[in-house]
Amino acid sequence: MSTEELEQVVALRKREKRLERLRKIEADGRLAGAGQRDPSDRASLGQPQVRPVGATTRYGSTRVERKRSGLAAALASISLPRVNLRWVSNRFLILVEIIAVAGLTWTLWDTWQTRQELNREVTQIHRETIEEAFPTPSPTPLIGVALLPGGHTSPITEGGAGPGEAGGIPEHLLPRVTAYKPPPVPTLGPEQPRRLVIPAINVDHPIVPGDDWEQLKKGIGHHIGSANPGEVGNVVLTAHNDIYGEIFRKLDELEVGEEVTVYTSSRRHVYTIQSRRIVEPTEASVMAPTRGPTITLISCYPYLIDTHRIIVTGTLKEEL
Repeated sequence: MSTEELEQVVALRKREKRLERLRKIEADGRLAGAGQRDPSDRASLGQPQVRPVGATTRYGSTRVERKRSGLAAALASISLPRVNLRWVSNRFLILVEIIAVAGLTWTLWDTWQTRQELNREVTQIHRETIEEAFPTPSPTPLIGVALLPGGHTSPITEGGAGPGEAGGIPEHLLPRVTAYKPPPVPTLGPEQPRRLVIPAINVDHPIVPGDDWEQLKKGIGHHIGSANPGEVGNVVLTAHNDIYGEIFRKLDELEVGEEVTVYTSSRRHVYTIQSRRIVEPTEASVMAPTRGPTITLISCYPYLIDTHRIIVTGTLKEEL
């Protein structure tokens, strides 16, 4: 016998022994479902293969179960698209954040615009209130005409000085000059100027109210109607350059940037020089009120000739 035949004989004997053990177990009633024995064993023993209705074999299912399993497999083979809930939630949160930031930005912009508009309206109301309560004053002329103070000769001397003479007054103004009566000198208040100090030209003199001929004999005259030191407006101060102490003799030596200090009864106000120029005696516009705190110093010019006026202006630097 060949090797293959021997293997078949050995396998057949093993199967017979196994079937014999199964028969004994079945006879003892210890094996359930004897009818569900391996079909190949029955075929090997020459017994018909019995398949009860509804019974399943070891290797398969009935036709009904096979159909059901085929339908389930077909349904299982249909793949539906999977939805990533985390991705959807993240995108939704990002969208919510964008909308929130846009809304906050618009709210801030609208608030800023509203605030700017309110500020403009309030500023306009304040300006209108100030203009109504404090109208811009007009300069008070010294003698009722457009003529600057500080002349070398007395404006009320009988006959006056002739045109072209030192400190002369224009002939067409003589009638009004001789008829001029200086205003009453006001009582000094706590905020009115009392002393002027200019270190650069060695000036340290008292300030008196009024700048007519008699008052300028006493010191530096504060033009009546001009602002007080530190106030918004023009502080007009006048002094002689060649008589009564020659207080403003070196006024033309003041340079831009140098300081002028005006004292009141309780404070001192420091002004910084901004400009210097020479004008005609009729240039009264230099005494006009200003919209900021300024100072104007006036004297005759040039020295001992006095046909013109020197005008030095400054702006308030600080109050101490």
